[in-house]
Amino acid sequence: MLYREAGQFKETYRQDQAIFPVVQDRVCVVALLVVAYVVVPLVANEYWLQAILIPFLISSVAALGLNLLTGYAGQVSLGTGGFMAVGAYTAYKMTTAIPELNILLIFLLSGLVAAAIGLVFGIPSLRIKGLYLAVATLAAQFFLMWLFNRVAWFYNYNPSGTITAPPRTFLGLMVTGPEATATVRYLVALSFVVVFAFIAKNLVRSEIGRTWMAIRDMDVAAEIIGIRPLTTKLTAFAVSSFYCGVAGALVLFLYLGSVETLAFDINVSFQVLFMIIIGGLGSILGAIIGAAFITIVPIFLTNAPRLIGLAVPVDLSKNIEAIIFGGLILFFLIVEPQGLARLWQIGKEKLRRWPFPY
Repeated sequence: MLYREAGQFKETYRQDQAIFPVVQDRVCVVALLVVAYVVVPLVANEYWLQAILIPFLISSVAALGLNLLTGYAGQVSLGTGGFMAVGAYTAYKMTTAIPELNILLIFLLSGLVAAAIGLVFGIPSLRIKGLYLAVATLAAQFFLMWLFNRVAWFYNYNPSGTITAPPRTFLGLMVTGPEATATVRYLVALSFVVVFAFIAKNLVRSEIGRTWMAIRDMDVAAEIIGIRPLTTKLTAFAVSSFYCGVAGALVLFLYLGSVETLAFDINVSFQVLFMIIIGGLGSILGAIIGAAFITIVPIFLTNAPRLIGLAVPVDLSKNIEAIIFGGLILFFLIVEPQGLARLWQIGKEKLRRWPFPY
């Protein structure tokens, strides 16, 4: 009764093709945005903002980028961490070399540089696919890590090899640096997720998104009907790398503040890949749900023994956490191979048909 579109008539094709054609969906999205922008900054403490919500939002941006490439275009990539490093180091060099540049413009420019690098490493996708493409992008990951480690110019010849985000303001508010509050950084990260998710949703519904899905489903048939694999695959790599580059810049400026290349190692690439697999390949909502799962569940497992009064050694706790976390991933993949987003869709369909959900 609460979730049905009965009586909601569409008078134009534009209305019928809206992102949220059902009124209840639009109301829920607006309510969720109000909670995220108004309620959360008022009630969340420093720990929740800094340790949970900000990394979750930044991971969502990276997961959105990888899902566009792997979920929609069908191109497997294990170089996400490397492209995030490109964004972080580019943003650092820009802020130190051109201090007067707007910080939001720096984030976008770092994404464009990552997109250019993604185009270069996306060229092998024209000849190889599947596991072989994954190995090629893995080579990009290791090469970029080696480059940022060995060439001192990227970290301004700092003897420690670390890069530190300088303080920057936007509209009079300190956005980066030690003086920037967690609330401001949370709101900036949230705005990036909202805008990028909206762009990604419209992108996959456009002609570009349809060509990506055609290449993903059957590249030979797509080429026969006139879709150019060269343009389509390289566009997917560029857009995905842009998202990952912006996410890397956000990691440095909004989350960690100071990083080494270890912050973008191969484990980051696997984590982002797990996010889209668990959340759901080919789903914008799935990328965000997967990022929430990968970010929040380990924190919960770490604090669970303390909450129930058990004194568990740290090393044993980490091993138990890894076992339980891996088991949960396998459980969800067995229950619903299409990801948590599919479970959400099934729940909505049952609610629409209630009291006859089957």
